Amino acid sequence: VQLQASGGGLVQAGGSLRLSCAASGSMLSLETMNWYRQAPGKQRELVAVITRGGSTNYADSVKGRFTVSRDNAKNTMFLQMNGLKPEDTAVYLCNAAVIRLDGGVSAYWGQGTLVTVSS
Repeated sequence: VQLQASGGGLVQAGGSLRLSCAASGSMLSLETMNWYRQAPGKQRELVAVITRGGSTNYADSVKGRFTVSRDNAKNTMFLQMNGLKPEDTAVYLCNAAVIRLDGGVSAYWGQGTLVTVSS
């Protein structure tokens, strides 16, 4: 199973970006998916969570500005980021829990996509 994150880029403060995380490979089910971010010199931070059923949770720092969603038919998760701030600058990584073909559960990480917000 591979996760491919995309959609990052350079945007001015107040702007918007939409990130995608596509899962590919053989699996029984793609379960809870997460967006993390890591800024230079800082610890990795959990930004948003979405279950297979669509329940969501957000870090306080992004509530009201970011929206996580997913398309289960396409094994893809999205992160709509509005009202971006310079402090949102980071590498954004996606993570997912997968039920393997043998019935076991594994966690997978994507490679990350860089979001840079200029002031």
